[in-house]
Amino acid sequence: MPASVRSYEERSVPDRLQSWPGVPDLLRRIYAARGVASEQELDLSLTKLLSPNLLLNADYAAARLADAIRGQERILIVGDFDADGATSTVLVAGALGDFGAEHVDYLVPNRFEYGYGLTTKIVELARSKSPDLIITVDNGISSIEGVALAKRYGIDVLITDHHLPGEQLPAADVIVNPNQPGCTFPSKNLAGVGVAFYLMLALRSFLRELGYFEEKGYAEPKLVNYLDLVALGTVADVVPLDHNNRILVAAGIRRIRQGLACLGLSELLRIGKRESERVVASDLGFSAGPRLNAAGRLDDMTVGIECLRAQSSSRAAALAAQLDSMNRERQRIERSMQQDAEELMAGIEDTLDTGSAPSALVLFEPHWHQGVVGILASRVKDQMNLPVFAFACADDGFLKGSGRSVPGLHLRDTLELVAREHPGVLQKFGGHAMAAGVSIAEEHLVAFGAAFEQAVRRQRPAAIDSVVVTDGVLPTELLDLNTARQLREGGPWGQEFSEPLFVGEFELIDHKLVGERHLKLSVRHPETPRTLDAIAFSVDTQQWPRSDVKGVRMVYRLDVNQFRGVERLQLIAEYLEPL
Repeated sequence: MPASVRSYEERSVPDRLQSWPGVPDLLRRIYAARGVASEQELDLSLTKLLSPNLLLNADYAAARLADAIRGQERILIVGDFDADGATSTVLVAGALGDFGAEHVDYLVPNRFEYGYGLTTKIVELARSKSPDLIITVDNGISSIEGVALAKRYGIDVLITDHHLPGEQLPAADVIVNPNQPGCTFPSKNLAGVGVAFYLMLALRSFLRELGYFEEKGYAEPKLVNYLDLVALGTVADVVPLDHNNRILVAAGIRRIRQGLACLGLSELLRIGKRESERVVASDLGFSAGPRLNAAGRLDDMTVGIECLRAQSSSRAAALAAQLDSMNRERQRIERSMQQDAEELMAGIEDTLDTGSAPSALVLFEPHWHQGVVGILASRVKDQMNLPVFAFACADDGFLKGSGRSVPGLHLRDTLELVAREHPGVLQKFGGHAMAAGVSIAEEHLVAFGAAFEQAVRRQRPAAIDSVVVTDGVLPTELLDLNTARQLREGGPWGQEFSEPLFVGEFELIDHKLVGERHLKLSVRHPETPRTLDAIAFSVDTQQWPRSDVKGVRMVYRLDVNQFRGVERLQLIAEYLEPL
């Protein structure tokens, strides 16, 4: 929970709402406030997915893969070390096997040893496996040197990625990326796993037209079997949930609820105390995703990939338990780093209302963990409402930084500006609007900090007050379990299609700490005699609990809390202020 809230802003809603049969008035207002303009945008059936034919080079990539399958070439998938990369790797390896490929292997860089993407080091390692074709998933668009080396070794390279390209594209045989120049695919927000899924759709269509399945006597593979992975990777990578991504996520959630998820994902949900039959997008983002990501942050994403590929419940359970243990260690490291960050930021909050307030933050401690700086940057960004880069020392002698941005500032474009105006400061960088990574020499840290803040200040002139955007005051008659159920099923909610938040003032009946930092509350709305349960996670224990507080202002969402088969309304306090 951020340290302070400065102002509230209610989402604007069109004066005239369209009538959508079967959609409750509250949901109509919420959808309209998120830009939904027609009933068609609420249709999340798979028939409404954008066609793979719209994705630039998908046909050429499918043809190259078809040749590889029919020629039984050695195919090597090079993935990324996060949840998006892991799900992409498992999807492509599984689907190619379904299509009849017999020589498919994968390689995921250890971030501490090889860095991100198809680096020259990874190509040298890949060469030992004698691949005829390398397929990158969730990376590759910035791998100029790595692709060039692979080509010199006679290895074909097919890049699938979703990150924004630089001025130069790698000389790969084929690139499939909705954000590459010339691609008019309407949804630029596909995650890496979404791009991989689309490529497999294109491959299936190409093989069908060739008569391949009849020739081989195969039943056409059902790619819907991989939609649980698509949902997990899409939500965990925090890409905007436009209509096309909501279709993919909703379809994946349906399969999970039907008990059709892969064994590894089912175990990750179980160990996170999430019930598969009631799963929502936030369960993927805050329970399964972090456990999967922990492998890539602390060690090697191979553990996560093998968990998702597990063919027995016992193996899936063992690997999920290993990932859970890694995640607990990640949380311990993160808590220590947050304490360091709070000391570094001491006094900064006091300057937010003065002319000396920073426009961005760049943080570094030599002992910080390289795999956790991204989470730290996200936490500090949420607290300070500023763009943040957090750096750690890397094994290659450089500093590796992970950045998180705020609405209105495109992080990768800002880095491009820094690189152009301060040549030599950035060794390499990449990413997208809200998250990015950089590599710099330690002696350039101060120069980078000054250049980054200057670039941010030009686009976002001063540190602005924290603004909490809500859906307004929820009418008292809707403050009930039925509304909570409607909102729960009204998603999927996520990035740029956020879960509804409401603001209200409540009488504080009782409150106490549970666990280490969570605040359990009993509150009463002034217009109703009912006592409501609420909980605020990760509160400042120096401020709460407080015996002198009789009322609170909450920004909250509605939740359906199920315990021993009984459902009850619970308010989840995202922001909490004493009255």
